[in-house]
Amino acid sequence: MTQRKILITSALPYANGPIHLGHMLEYIQTDIWSRFQKARGHQCYYVCADDAHGTPIMLKAQQLGITPEQMIAQTSQEHQADFAEFLIGFDNYHSTHSEENKQFASDIYTKLDQGGYIKRKTISQLFDPEKQMFLPDRFVKGDCPKCGALDQNGDSCDSCGATYSPTELKNPRSVVSGATPVLKDSEHYFFDLPAFEQMLKDWTRSGSLQDEMANKLQEWFTEGLQQWDISRDAPYFGFEIPGAPGKFFYVWLDAPIGYLASFKNYCDKTGVNFDQFWQKDSDAEIYHFIGKDIIYFHSLFWPAMLDGAGYRKPTSVYAHGFVTVNGAKMSKSRGTFIKARTYLEHLNPEYLRYYFASKLTSNITDLDLNLEDFAQKVNADLVGKVVNIASRCASFISKKFDGKLTADIAEPALLAEFTAAGETIAESFEKREFARAIREIMALADKANQYIDAKAPWVLAKNEATLTEAHLVCSMGINLFRVLMHYLKPVLPAMAKEVELFLNDELSWSTYQTALTNHSINVFKPLMQRVEMTKVEAMIEGSKENLQPTAAVAAPKAAETKAAPAAVSSDAAIEPIGETISIDDFAKLDLRVARIINAEHVEGADKLVKLQLDLGNEQRQVFAGIKSAYQPEQLIGRLTVMVANLAPRKMRFGMSEGMVMAAGPGGSDIFLLTPDDGATPGMRVK
Repeated sequence: MTQRKILITSALPYANGPIHLGHMLEYIQTDIWSRFQKARGHQCYYVCADDAHGTPIMLKAQQLGITPEQMIAQTSQEHQADFAEFLIGFDNYHSTHSEENKQFASDIYTKLDQGGYIKRKTISQLFDPEKQMFLPDRFVKGDCPKCGALDQNGDSCDSCGATYSPTELKNPRSVVSGATPVLKDSEHYFFDLPAFEQMLKDWTRSGSLQDEMANKLQEWFTEGLQQWDISRDAPYFGFEIPGAPGKFFYVWLDAPIGYLASFKNYCDKTGVNFDQFWQKDSDAEIYHFIGKDIIYFHSLFWPAMLDGAGYRKPTSVYAHGFVTVNGAKMSKSRGTFIKARTYLEHLNPEYLRYYFASKLTSNITDLDLNLEDFAQKVNADLVGKVVNIASRCASFISKKFDGKLTADIAEPALLAEFTAAGETIAESFEKREFARAIREIMALADKANQYIDAKAPWVLAKNEATLTEAHLVCSMGINLFRVLMHYLKPVLPAMAKEVELFLNDELSWSTYQTALTNHSINVFKPLMQRVEMTKVEAMIEGSKENLQPTAAVAAPKAAETKAAPAAVSSDAAIEPIGETISIDDFAKLDLRVARIINAEHVEGADKLVKLQLDLGNEQRQVFAGIKSAYQPEQLIGRLTVMVANLAPRKMRFGMSEGMVMAAGPGGSDIFLLTPDDGATPGMRVK
């Protein structure tokens, strides 16, 4: 096999917050692929760094009363601790706030400028007169210029989906100070992306991207590429642009350059030749693993910057989908917005590594972490199948045969079937079809257990006449287990180390085809405990955050409370009062103000309306039986009250993630409970 030179990166986590399980999908996916390539004997390096620049970091540090440098240093320690415990095997972890990154950013910018790819022009921007700073898009809020929806972001509307410039917002306000921003002119620096249009069209269709990515990028070519604003005005935490006092590189300019900087930092420490990987004619392979939300930066801006500055482009950019939990977006109030640290306080990191691997494919679809399925799958596959093979055979080897495997293989054909699967499993790993690899491995585990069941060594070991056969069967079982653990080592590196100690052997991709014969093993120790749902539940509880705002909303008006809130039936008969509840039961209800940002008819449902509700810090989908009283278009933009802590319910039409509060006798007389004026989404109703 020809040795390949491979450089692998994951997207750089932003240095203003903790790592959560949505992030971990990418790092686990990348780490498995990196470990696989290394196991195959390739010269492979996996680097990453904290993305440490930008306005959000500057402002958060101010709020904390520390310098940005102090904040990013502390965050880096926390990130690296989380990654280490999840067994993410970076060869180097660095920061974009580094001397290497400053040098590369300046060098790339200078070369682009010398090539005529940097344009300068004066633009008008919103400026906070109190904070004396220009406001990035997401630091301005106001009314949508298209549909009039209130409290929308500076670049897009969550209600109608429109995109626009922050200067188009109606009634704009600064998120930083609350002041009304003013327009102010400033000279900005732009990267001439349209100059690279033909190169990008060719590269995006060259096989370097997944088909879904290439098709999505076609929209940008159809609409016409635009010059990209790469500068920001002081105050800003980042690198000053050479020759431009008071002007700083936009965070997305130097963030991907962090890949070069981290690798250069590694090369300087180890003697690896940096240029062999990044020069124009390099025969090395460079792969970026990213989330689907940053496709444009990595597949348009980044390759164009590299090309214009004389560097080679990535071999491939691999995007993945988002993580949902129990079929819905991660939610703080439901305890499914799970930080990596919270997970680690309750569960074995290799549970999640295995579960993600069992679901991951090469496409960009979202991955659902169903927590019940998670527990069942780990328990059934790893504990019930793989570890079970070793635990059933090892005790006999230790107790009856002095811990030594037989000199002969009982079933050569069966062992050959296991080792022959290695190339197809390797192909699945290579193509990032981890789920397919796991299915093949578990199918082999089933065969191993069937073999042991059929031979019943626990029966054979009781009879002196069949003791030799029992020895052969158990030795065979250990060899089958060993092959499986070769295949699982990139996914379960910690368990693989324990297996290596148990087997007195190194699990290497070059040795899985040779059997262990006449070989001493150690006493078997439990390799993995079952996932206990009590620990999963404790993790969820540990993830819940108190989202109660300081302001409270007055109770709904008496005229709107004609009957007890309910999912209203169509008949007007008043039902008798049901089972009584205590005040403690009632106190468990978490009633929140929500804005209806979208409402749709539900095809095939007579009474239901599909609502998209904004709770301020998250959005929920709810199906409400109010169609007889409201047309969907009447509801958009309205504030209502919802039960926010109702468990999600799987319906025929989709997942309903709460309940809006309504009252009335039914029919057209259904009244949505409406909070008083002045309420905002997310406020608790008391």
